[in-house]
Amino acid sequence: MSTIPTVSFDDVPVRPFHLRIATAGAAGQFSDGYILGIIGISSAIAAPQLGLNSVWLGLVGAGSLAGLFFGALIGGLAMDRLGRRQIMVWDMLPFAILSALQFFVQDAAQLLVLRVALGLLLGLDYVAGKAFVSEFTPKNYRGRLMSVLALAWATGYTGAYVIGYAMRSLGPDSWRWMLASSAIPAVLGLIFRIGLPESPRWLVKKNRVKEARAIVSARLGDDVALPESVIAIEKVSRPYSTLFSAKWRRRTWVGCIFYICHILPYFALSTYMPRVMSALNVSNGFTAGLIYNFLVFLGAIFGMFISDRISRRAYLVWGFFIEGVLLVPLVLIDGLSPILVVTMFAAFGFLLSASDNLGYIYPPELFPTEVRAAGIGLVVAASRIGGALGTFALPVIVSAYGVKFALGICAGALLLGAFVCQIWAPETANMNLADASGEGDKENPAPAARQAGSGL
Repeated sequence: MSTIPTVSFDDVPVRPFHLRIATAGAAGQFSDGYILGIIGISSAIAAPQLGLNSVWLGLVGAGSLAGLFFGALIGGLAMDRLGRRQIMVWDMLPFAILSALQFFVQDAAQLLVLRVALGLLLGLDYVAGKAFVSEFTPKNYRGRLMSVLALAWATGYTGAYVIGYAMRSLGPDSWRWMLASSAIPAVLGLIFRIGLPESPRWLVKKNRVKEARAIVSARLGDDVALPESVIAIEKVSRPYSTLFSAKWRRRTWVGCIFYICHILPYFALSTYMPRVMSALNVSNGFTAGLIYNFLVFLGAIFGMFISDRISRRAYLVWGFFIEGVLLVPLVLIDGLSPILVVTMFAAFGFLLSASDNLGYIYPPELFPTEVRAAGIGLVVAASRIGGALGTFALPVIVSAYGVKFALGICAGALLLGAFVCQIWAPETANMNLADASGEGDKENPAPAARQAGSGL
């Protein structure tokens, strides 16, 4: 006799399988953060051997972000059409191979090619991890479990700096070992992900209900119902047309602008923190960078604990506003003491990292299942335009106009983000994923939903 499902998929208590899903996603995000984080300190050491002037430093720093732009777009479209699992499980294998190949580069152009290729894989993984984990997690724990991914990314990003700092003593080729070391977390990420099932939400939307039922029963229990399929968008042959349709375009724009305004200062300042500190007369830029990255790590932990306890809109708006205000004194006041400069940057990094949790929590909540991966991919790709431009432009701008001008651009981006989120961002906290994404909007159902419910 079969068990009648009595527990909603979105209301099920956290079970061991949820923790496994979060761990698998976190393993990949740690690797992603490490790959991006290691380039900052390694490129500074590699510069004399590879002839990295300010332009090449900007290109190498931004190369993986530029590749990520295309990877996110491709990955989002592929995952909505083909499923979440295959990319989620197997993208770590080429990650490890390309990471190891960095040890053998002989010039700046070779390093740039590898960083762009790694960026393509990063784009695939960013979309896969966010879509996959969000579609399994219960509504009351979604913020915290998605924040585990953000914490893992921050751990990888800051850990790369710490490990790179410790590896400086390996000699003039220490930068090669730093770059190649990113193969290790990639292999571990692959091991954690082997054996994962497909997303039941995606299967239900594709009318593969028996497969979804088997996965839910085996992984969560016979008493758990299938994910709700509130509406079905009539036919998603053009995902971007759907994302920019009247129903979804405000969510698409707020997701893109929020992420651009957050990522631009995050990568521009974090990648070149030792140079920024030195330009502000902090004598030991590497040590100051360690302090900054440690506060980035603590901020990710803080963000994880508050993610399900406050409004998403308040989290967005106030995070942007306070971060922007913290940079203003560094722009306007000359002669600040090194201790005050480091303190203000540390506070800024703490809050910026806490807000980074929203980059994992919020985009999956903005879009319906049919176009969730495409929406996440578009948002991530848009953010990397800002990230790549900021990372490429910062050393050039600092050389031409000074560090204060560059910090002013970063502050302006953050304050713009606060304004846009104040007027546009929808509230999504503590909702079923269908309701948070607008799928359950009974006042404005999709055409297929109206047709299905018109049998009176």
